[in-house]
Amino acid sequence: MHHFKTFLHDEAGTLALGESLALALAPGLTIYLHGDLGAGKTTLTRALLHAAGHAGHVKSPTYTLAEPYTVTLGGKPVEVIHFDLYRMGSAEEFLDAGFREYFNPATVCLVEWPEKAQGVLPAPDIEVFLGITKDGRDVELQALSDQGRACLERLHFAPNL
Repeated sequence: MHHFKTFLHDEAGTLALGESLALALAPGLTIYLHGDLGAGKTTLTRALLHAAGHAGHVKSPTYTLAEPYTVTLGGKPVEVIHFDLYRMGSAEEFLDAGFREYFNPATVCLVEWPEKAQGVLPAPDIEVFLGITKDGRDVELQALSDQGRACLERLHFAPNL
């Protein structure tokens, strides 16, 4: 599957999608999260991390730019790095911080505001687009690599209509 589109009526739908996505993850994935402020990027990430086994608090890395978490995928510990690049002034800050080293076959990287590091950020396997509507959220997931397609093939999500 190259493409997945759905509508989420409320925050519970966003949480459910995050939980479903956690079950489809594999090490080495890079996922870009697009959407306006308040669209649900961090909510989706928080649900994903909790469903993957992180028991503690999940905060938005708005000021730290990156927060690492160790979760269990396929019975093995995997590091997930949650990036929030909203406050980055330039793409060079991404390089100066040494963040590229996190993008490797053993780590899952979730990137909010990837356009802030355009040109230096590694290409995504999946792009998630969250759009606010008056009734909820439009969500679209696009696979851009073989690994991204395999992830979307494993995704089992049925929104509560």
